[in-house]
Amino acid sequence: MKINVLAELDYYFSCPTPILLQVEAAAIPEQIIDDAHIDISANDHFARVAAHDSIGERIWLRANGRFTVNYRATVTINRILTDCFTLPMVEQQMLPGAVVQYLLPSRYCQSDQFQSFVQSKFGGLEGGACVKAMRDWVEDRFTYVPGVSNSETTAADTFIRRQGICRDYAHVLITLVRAAGIPARIASVYALGVKPQDFHAVAEVFLGGEWHLVDATGMAPEKSMAKIGIGRDAADVAFLTAYGSAVLNSQRVQVEAVS
Repeated sequence: MKINVLAELDYYFSCPTPILLQVEAAAIPEQIIDDAHIDISANDHFARVAAHDSIGERIWLRANGRFTVNYRATVTINRILTDCFTLPMVEQQMLPGAVVQYLLPSRYCQSDQFQSFVQSKFGGLEGGACVKAMRDWVEDRFTYVPGVSNSETTAADTFIRRQGICRDYAHVLITLVRAAGIPARIASVYALGVKPQDFHAVAEVFLGGEWHLVDATGMAPEKSMAKIGIGRDAADVAFLTAYGSAVLNSQRVQVEAVS
């Protein structure tokens, strides 16, 4: 599948402010960047650095005053699609070292607090079947409501509220999956089918020795997702992190299929 993506950001900074930007689709084997261009307004520092686990890149900037970003790309998605819900889990002692971090609790995903719930609700299931039951449970019981969460909202908060946006859905699913002893991480993606269109967040689970994307909102199929970056939770995949005060003027994301 081939998709066109567009991301436009418009911010204002009242003083020189360091910014960490991550909006470009990652150049990785499962997707090819056919064409890409990024325009960033004048700033006094620009440096590319590897993103989390070297999937994608971040850009260090320092901006003052109005700051704009215009990113356009065409991406061919060549991901090998497997029904991960039929795959077995990898026993913990057999996990590769780089995967172990995604089995542990993190800032937004307090999986150690959900072990009793997971055991009582999903204890009779294993591997992909367990992940599928968790994904279905979240999709069925949660309501997609923009504005009810913020940058401080954790999986525990969303679990109680039963409302949120894509990052909240992803955090809850990641938390449940980790509590079942299966590694899970967050992926920021551009994806078809997301309403309202925006940077999208989904879970990625480690089953059968490979990573597989799972959208707890049910909006985006795996074949239509172009990966931007991955991490332990949303703190690792923010499209813009400002180390100072920032005012958002406008933001637009658009994803379209290429005929």
